[in-house]
Amino acid sequence: MAIVVNLDVMLAKRKMSLSELSSKVDITLANLSILKTGKAKAIRFSTLEAICEALDCQPGDILEYVPNKNNVKEE
Repeated sequence: MAIVVNLDVMLAKRKMSLSELSSKVDITLANLSILKTGKAKAIRFSTLEAICEALDCQPGDILEYVPNKNNVKEE
């Protein structure tokens, strides 16, 4: 997948556990775990906003675009 979720990096920078984030943003631990491991297929903007507010960060701190090598055209 070309979108990488860096939630674990931001949690480490903020010295916050996944369960603490779960209680702050009122999202189940299971759903946050799916997001953290990169298995999520989508995220609501309201969820992203709540996570950014709790972690005091920007969406770009959590989500990163990394081009797939298979999709890159060579000239």
